[in-house]
Amino acid sequence: MFIEQALKNYHEFWRYLIGLMLIILAVVIGQVPLTIALFLNGSLDPNMDQMEMLNSLDSNYSFFLMLLTFAVGLIGIFFVAKNIHYQSIRSLTTARDKVDWSRIGFGFGIIALISVSTVLIDYFSNPQDYVVNFEPTKFYIMLVIAVIFVPIQTSFEEYLFRGYLMQGFGVLSKTRWLPLIITSVIFGGLHFFNPEVTKLGNIIMIYYIGTGFLLGIMTLMDDGMELALGFHAGNNLITAVLVTADWTAFQTNSLLKDISEPGTGWENVYPILIMYPIILFIMARKYKWTNWKDKLFGSVKEDTNLDSQISS
Repeated sequence: MFIEQALKNYHEFWRYLIGLMLIILAVVIGQVPLTIALFLNGSLDPNMDQMEMLNSLDSNYSFFLMLLTFAVGLIGIFFVAKNIHYQSIRSLTTARDKVDWSRIGFGFGIIALISVSTVLIDYFSNPQDYVVNFEPTKFYIMLVIAVIFVPIQTSFEEYLFRGYLMQGFGVLSKTRWLPLIITSVIFGGLHFFNPEVTKLGNIIMIYYIGTGFLLGIMTLMDDGMELALGFHAGNNLITAVLVTADWTAFQTNSLLKDISEPGTGWENVYPILIMYPIILFIMARKYKWTNWKDKLFGSVKEDTNLDSQISS
């Protein structure tokens, strides 16, 4: 199964420790172009918050530089997998013989359908809450950047949390539930510095951590990251292209701009209780998931015969 893929490669604790340090280093290197751009623009001011600094640049330029950070980080993950653990990218992605692109497409499609439908329903129900933000030149430039780099950004997060750390915590703890909890909480916790938290309050953290659990459950039940890769990419890409607001992490030249005053944040908890269980039910029926207890709470058993099966 998925976590056991790491057992076919070098998986000592020190390798994960060094690997994580190298991945963090790659992310820091990826931030250098954005830092230089802010410095040259005179916006690298400790008295300004992150959003103010980013908004001082052209929106497409800052959008590109922000996403570039994740591209370098993703290269770092692949480098660590290949050169520290001698693990193939395929085995970091899935327990199947090859990556199932149809699953990536399904994960993308299901959240894209939900997101577009939700925005359209709200737009026609509350037109006063939106303004048309479409500026052809800026929009098409943004669209190219988003289509190329947003899936890279979400892939970095998936390969880090549902891939590298999920497998790492799994083989080290010999459990499935512990890496599910740890990666979901860390994933959600890193969103604490998003501007949405400042605007909506800490209650929004339930949504972020809950999303981490959703993606983690998808990965463990499906023995691969494909559904999570598609779902995460679809969620962020549709958001970037379709609608933005002054208080969201993605400040893009989207089609629409939400000018309404956001609520208390409790409305963002509803997807955790209603939409996410429905999504898991649909995926479970489509891909015939069984043995939930063992896949989510069972132990990870190391096969001594795997010691010699080092991936190239």
